[in-house]
Amino acid sequence: MYEGIHHVSLLVTDIKRAKRFYGEVLGFQESEERPDFDFSGAWYQVGETQIHLIVHEEGRTLRGVTSIDSRDGHFAIRVQDMESFIKRMRRYQVEIVDKPNNQTDWHQVFVSDPDGNLIEFNC
Repeated sequence: MYEGIHHVSLLVTDIKRAKRFYGEVLGFQESEERPDFDFSGAWYQVGETQIHLIVHEEGRTLRGVTSIDSRDGHFAIRVQDMESFIKRMRRYQVEIVDKPNNQTDWHQVFVSDPDGNLIEFNC
């Protein structure tokens, strides 16, 4: 019945800063498919799933902090090469919480975007 997750929407406060993080730092490919909405945003294709960034002044889902708490709300992206991912984050001086040994069967690395949205990367 279900095919998978189509997209995840994230609130951001500064689209230029967010696009630098998601496009340049994380290396996600921006999609040209985004319609000309009456609000700022960007879409990124990550495998079969999209990430939609939305500037929404009255949104209520921003955490208000950029500290990384792996138990707080987040979504996860599978990576092929964790060592390369960690090197990339270090090159861009992105704070990470690295959990190579945990109760799951996969290596987890958590990051926060500039607005405090948490993302787990795992391998």
